[in-house]
Amino acid sequence: AANRAYREQYASGGEVVGLHCYEVSHRYSAPCDEAGETCPIARTRESGEPSRALHVHFTARGEQHEEVVTHPIPDASGAVGSFLETIRPMAGAAARASDEGFVGRSPAFNRMLELATRVAPTEVPVLLLGESGTGKERLAQVVHEMSARAAGRFVPLDCSGVTESLFESELFGHEKGAFTGASQRKVGLVETCDGGTLFLDEVGDIPLPLQVKLLRLIETRTFRRVGSTEARKSDFRLVCATHRDLARMVDEGTFRRDLYHRLSAFPIRLPALRERREDVPLLIESALRRL
Repeated sequence: AANRAYREQYASGGEVVGLHCYEVSHRYSAPCDEAGETCPIARTRESGEPSRALHVHFTARGEQHEEVVTHPIPDASGAVGSFLETIRPMAGAAARASDEGFVGRSPAFNRMLELATRVAPTEVPVLLLGESGTGKERLAQVVHEMSARAAGRFVPLDCSGVTESLFESELFGHEKGAFTGASQRKVGLVETCDGGTLFLDEVGDIPLPLQVKLLRLIETRTFRRVGSTEARKSDFRLVCATHRDLARMVDEGTFRRDLYHRLSAFPIRLPALRERREDVPLLIESALRRL
């Protein structure tokens, strides 16, 4: 069985009964797990639990990334005899040339997006790892847009090269007269992103003295504006990014081990372009569109 939306999206409104899903949405002649993709139905059949995967589907609007979620449906005896499959378009990524957002469809790119779709609905802190230029901030925005906090603000802070006083002022805000030049009260980014997502870019560049304050913020969700004694609370989702090897920095004593474990609950590595050469034609066409 398939609803009208499925038939219109993948079969131009025609009938699909008697066909396999991989024939309709993928245009494959074999199951998707034999073509290099993960089959969520196969995983649900094996585990008896809901499963999700990221697929590239042929749709009425062309090829696009979509999240596939499967749920087992037990019969009267408790045995799983059928499955419910729900498909949702993924915002912020395109499997065809586009003048905005992420563009790609290579296996390395799809693996990265699948991890993002898996962690986005949770509140788990995310650590994005990759070389400069791989799109860490863009992926952080994708995680935010797919989360329950999408209606809140996405607030980025570049941690590279910031001094201790500037970092505290930007992150926590300050009161009027807290230091020379503080002519008025300033609301910090932590307070601004209440209900949304805080993105700390190049978190590996934060000096050790500030790492303690960041750890306390993560653990308690409380902070004080510079020059204030009043403790404030903020409810935010934390996403961090770095091009540095934080595990090695921990061993060298330049990054706190406890903070590293807090930040790295769910690491996602972004592939460099040399690891996704199949995407180069799409990226070129997308760049030409923007130009």
